[in-house]
Amino acid sequence: MDKVRVLIVDDSAVMRKIIASALQKEPSIEIAGFAANGIQAIEAIQTCNPDVVTLDIEMPEMDGLTALREIRKENRYLPIIMFSSLTHKGAQAAVMALTAGASDYVGKPANATGGIDDAFKVLETELIPKIIGLAKRVKSRRAKEGSAAEVSKPISAAAPKAVIAAKSIAPIKAPSSLASKISKATSGVLAKPAEAVCIGVSTGGPEALMQVFGAFNAPLSVPIFIVQHMPADFTALLAARLSATGVMTVKEAEEGEIAEPGMVYIAPGGFHMTVSRPGTKTIIHLNTEPPENSCRPAVDVLFRTAADVYGSSLLTVMLTGMGYDGLKGSQVVKEKGGQLIAQDEATSVIWGMPGAVVQAGLADSVLPIDKITDEIIFRTRKVPASR
Repeated sequence: MDKVRVLIVDDSAVMRKIIASALQKEPSIEIAGFAANGIQAIEAIQTCNPDVVTLDIEMPEMDGLTALREIRKENRYLPIIMFSSLTHKGAQAAVMALTAGASDYVGKPANATGGIDDAFKVLETELIPKIIGLAKRVKSRRAKEGSAAEVSKPISAAAPKAVIAAKSIAPIKAPSSLASKISKATSGVLAKPAEAVCIGVSTGGPEALMQVFGAFNAPLSVPIFIVQHMPADFTALLAARLSATGVMTVKEAEEGEIAEPGMVYIAPGGFHMTVSRPGTKTIIHLNTEPPENSCRPAVDVLFRTAADVYGSSLLTVMLTGMGYDGLKGSQVVKEKGGQLIAQDEATSVIWGMPGAVVQAGLADSVLPIDKITDEIIFRTRKVPASR
């Protein structure tokens, strides 16, 4: 089997060595090359042909965010994992990167240069699984398209100083397509419009959410609840970005607040979000109960409590994400008569979470990301109408 070739981009020689040492312990990964800044990274992508790039944010000459934007102009699908500090400043830059097209993010330990054991733990438990998962997704995409890897046009830049020669990678076989089994059309009339929307999303989520919320022309007449797998502090920053992008106010949820129509509530990193309705109002609750599916917040937790509150009047949306968080919750939603929209495989960064509900036969609609907003509007309309 072809190994996953990784380009490591970091201005710290110590950090480059730490990352490389950890990755070399994984038999399915090999180092494609190194770069010390964004300019070198852009050139190295042309010469190394990596499967995945780990990209630091704060670097001299050209920072990671600028490099990301330049790379995305020519290469839409190359997996890029931002790897930087979890300070407030680092979190702000990471959220900017994620909404600008970074595939995922891993935070360096606060004392990465001094705590080698902590650094290796983060690399082994967080970075390596993401590298392997993203690489599989891209190879599957290439195989299905029946073409070679997307080749970027050269971008003028200084030559990299430390790049290892690359070998060509042959695409591997992808699983058989489910396209023929999935109906991407919806019925013209809904018997009952939804009274609330719950969205579950993970890897690739910030960019997907930016696209969904940027497409609304007016606030919905129902509340929206989001679980996005993110560290603490990141979710408030993401909420601010989404608010600035769209027409609805997006905020980090607070314990005990009443859910209002047209408002969007994101579960804070590190907290499960649930809803209840003791009277006529829906109340939001936060807790630190054990993670589910290794996640807190977990989509399953939100979906099943929302299904209990809204029953057949609930609309759930499963967007791009690794793993299967949300599958069990989606089963509860369907048992209660709720509706479910899933993002399609072609536009998902990782078709894990949406793919799980599609393969289980739970999705009412399977749509590309640019059609999700219209579908949400349609399914929450107070007056059902034909399209």
